[in-house]
Amino acid sequence: MICKQFKLSLPEKEKLIRIKSRTGIQNWNIICRWALCWSLGEDSIPAGVDPQSDSNVEMSWLTFSGEYHEIYEELIRVRCINDGLGDDPDTLLRYFRLHLSRGINHYSSRDVLKSIFDLLDTLPTEE
Repeated sequence: MICKQFKLSLPEKEKLIRIKSRTGIQNWNIICRWALCWSLGEDSIPAGVDPQSDSNVEMSWLTFSGEYHEIYEELIRVRCINDGLGDDPDTLLRYFRLHLSRGINHYSSRDVLKSIFDLLDTLPTEE
């Protein structure tokens, strides 16, 4: 398990509220899963400082990841290893939060999501 619980930052909370209003998706954990997966699909390593944990939104790892918690953990682990970061617990937690934050930032951009259909358009296409 990457962590037992984590808190979102106040800016992340505000962005999730906007994403919820645009998409109609009521559960933050669902939006967070999409955001994480989008970020993991990007080639670059997320940069920046660790997001603050200053909001009142706290989520358990199992609420975030649901029945697929082992798959999400392994996706993060493999990505960290492939990026040359290692897979110690602190690295996994740090890069989970950085990927999540990057995905939330991406989806909160005005030009990215205007409705749930725009979210579906971010799915990878078969080649």
